Amino acid sequence: MSAGLPFFRYHPDPLASGSIRAAADTCACCKRNTGWIYTATFYTAHEVNARFCPWCIADGSAAERFAGEITDSYGFDGVSEDVLHEVTRRTPGFRAWQDPHWLVHCQDAAAFVGEIGYTELAAHPEALDQLRADMRIDGWHDENQLEHFLANLGEGATAMLFRCTVCGAHLAYADAS
Repeated sequence: MSAGLPFFRYHPDPLASGSIRAAADTCACCKRNTGWIYTATFYTAHEVNARFCPWCIADGSAAERFAGEITDSYGFDGVSEDVLHEVTRRTPGFRAWQDPHWLVHCQDAAAFVGEIGYTELAAHPEALDQLRADMRIDGWHDENQLEHFLANLGEGATAMLFRCTVCGAHLAYADAS
């Protein structure tokens, strides 16, 4: 993370994920050019270009001013209202082919690490095992098809990797076009 940018507990490196990048754009909220701009999701009923500086995300002013959420609140069962607001209103989201969603573990939102392929996922066996189990629940009953899909992550489908902020376990979900 670049020095001087706000720290986001639930998305510790938004530069690496591409959610924040260096840019000369003007923030839609504070109307300043800070040299950095947010590039991912924003959900609101208002007309807004969703080009926000990291500081307007971190302090919640972008979400408040445009009555929106940076990340959809789907899937946050079991987390406190404070954690829900921190992730949906004060944390950079990320781009995905399908609607991005945040993973939860140990009754806390997990930290988004990034989009990865099979090789990177295999370095986190607990995340790979959890993803296999989730995919079986979702109807992937043919083991050969499941393993073929997983082995080809990074080629038309990816995994979104998270790390539990409480116990440090890695989690993932698959995202495909």
